[in-house]
Amino acid sequence: MQPRKPLIIGIAGGSASGKTTLSNRLTDALSEMSVQVFHMDQYFLKNKPHMIAPITRIEYEDHNHPDSFDLTGLLRDIKAVSEAQDGTQVIIIEGLLTLQQDSLRDMLDLKLFVDAQADERIVRRLKRNLARGMNYDDIANFYLDSVRYRHQEFVESSRWHADLVMNGSQFSELGLTLVAEWIRAHAPAITEPKG
Repeated sequence: MQPRKPLIIGIAGGSASGKTTLSNRLTDALSEMSVQVFHMDQYFLKNKPHMIAPITRIEYEDHNHPDSFDLTGLLRDIKAVSEAQDGTQVIIIEGLLTLQQDSLRDMLDLKLFVDAQADERIVRRLKRNLARGMNYDDIANFYLDSVRYRHQEFVESSRWHADLVMNGSQFSELGLTLVAEWIRAHAPAITEPKG
């Protein structure tokens, strides 16, 4: 009997909506299982496209466009883990555009979208990026000139592909438990890697 492939979970949502937090909490909740997480941010291309801000006309490196990511590399790596038969039961993919790309979305067994209001997301981005040593004005300007437009263009529209929208402002323990239980019910049993 052929071993079942890992269950693949996709987590999308706006910048600083709580995608990484949800993927971490799910991984913790599934501590008895073999889980591998892919972060789309790790697949940024070195040479990203540029955009002209619609209002200010300032040019920015575009971090929120589908062409900013090495989607081919991400798909290749997911496929490699999925076919490795090494005991991985669950693959979690989290990122802005996880539900936006057909080729990635078609791989997913469960599609989650993390929702948080724009004002909360900008405050989180400010706190996070200030802690990384970035300048307040640069963070705010980039968000207002670039991130919010790309959010409307690519991220927000992808929520319609989600099986479930989760509250990124206040994570529900019940919601987390329900998702974790669904994963347990549908993930393959642990198999020993071939030696």
